[in-house]
Amino acid sequence: MTKTINPNDMKKLMFLLASLLVHSTMSNAGEGYKAGDIASDIRLKNVNGNMVSFSQFKDAKGFIVVFCCNTCPVVKKYEQRIIDLNSQFSSKGYPVIAINSNDKNVSPGDSFEEMQKLAKDKGYTFEYLYDESEDIARLYGATNTPHVYVLSKKDNKLIVEYVGAIDNNADDPVKADKKYVVNAVNALLNNELVPVNSTRAIGCGIKWKKT
Repeated sequence: MTKTINPNDMKKLMFLLASLLVHSTMSNAGEGYKAGDIASDIRLKNVNGNMVSFSQFKDAKGFIVVFCCNTCPVVKKYEQRIIDLNSQFSSKGYPVIAINSNDKNVSPGDSFEEMQKLAKDKGYTFEYLYDESEDIARLYGATNTPHVYVLSKKDNKLIVEYVGAIDNNADDPVKADKKYVVNAVNALLNNELVPVNSTRAIGCGIKWKKT
């Protein structure tokens, strides 16, 4: 004998399944690389239209990977500091690799064409790459702009050494007394342990594609 399901029970069941789905999605949010993990290489287009991979930097000792964009006010506050990081460490083997993962349909000011304009206007000397599919941001677990990953090369592998914020004061670099990225890279250059390997990234949320 077939049992008829009460409509109210069906509604409760559907609500429960929806809640479980939301919980599962939330539990996956923010997952990605942590200090000690091995990072994968990337292959993304730069503002000159060329494909760029970490493997192309034969002399690099590692990388300062910065997920950023054109439009976020917090990124704008950190822009000069990002430029300075590349000036300070690129020649020492740790170049900045900036990646924009914002969806252009959600944030038109972060389109590839706008990236090209900004890089030219600001005279960027580091690679500015377009993660149009957002696959790299998801792989790394980037959630904010800016969100930094310091990588080091060891035995032909890319080791994640630090994840998080650039420093502890977005508004005023002079008042930033904890320079997380600078301290991490200097420690690596001196063959020392990174003093702080994880902090909370502060900034705008990445503008994900609407599904």
